[in-house]
Amino acid sequence: MNHRIFLAGATGAIGKRLIPLLRTAGHDIVGTTRFEARTPTLRALGAEPVVVDVFEVDALRQAMIAARPDIVIHQLTDLPPDLDPAKMADAIERNARIREEGTRNLIEAAIAAGARRLIAQSIAWMYAPGPQPHDEIDPLDQTAKGPRGVTLAGVVSLETQTLRSPPLDGIVLRYGQLYGPGTGSDKPRGQAPLHVDAAAHAAFLAIDRGRPGFYNIAEPNDLIATGKAHRELGFDASFRLPNG
Repeated sequence: MNHRIFLAGATGAIGKRLIPLLRTAGHDIVGTTRFEARTPTLRALGAEPVVVDVFEVDALRQAMIAARPDIVIHQLTDLPPDLDPAKMADAIERNARIREEGTRNLIEAAIAAGARRLIAQSIAWMYAPGPQPHDEIDPLDQTAKGPRGVTLAGVVSLETQTLRSPPLDGIVLRYGQLYGPGTGSDKPRGQAPLHVDAAAHAAFLAIDRGRPGFYNIAEPNDLIATGKAHRELGFDASFRLPNG
């Protein structure tokens, strides 16, 4: 089944790997960017670009209604190149705002446009300490303080809004630590590594598969269990785009 898809964060590392998958499957894609200079990249990939900031409520609503999507994919982040440690403190605050306020704006626009499903990017390393690997029903680390606490608040807001905004069916993809093109690392990293192509493919699969809820998305690891994603989405961590 072909879909009209509104891809928020289309020029991010995952977005640029996701668009070719969507196009090959015959979907129509409207992809967002904040910068006019990035629109040629989106056109070359096969998406119709729209320049809009997720915090510009009226403009976002108008863009969403014009796009008429049935699927909205939320891949918005605001991270410094190569995750520069000197800039991460500000990035943590910006990402928390995107996850809370940005998600709220996307959802309001999606509902106004008549979308039926929302697929949102979250992260897989916010579980509370306890037996590992964590599956999706394990609690998040509600005792987190400092930067981790800021991140947790944003994650909780994004996930709660995604799953509790009828009539949208919400799917939350809890991604591991990304590597591959556009991520600043060519090698696996972190406790739950995830190649950016496999991350994009998980979002692609979630368009037509999976019940509303959480899904851990990563390569086999000791931190998180990924069996649910394998069973319900058909997720395969070894997936790579043909162009590598």
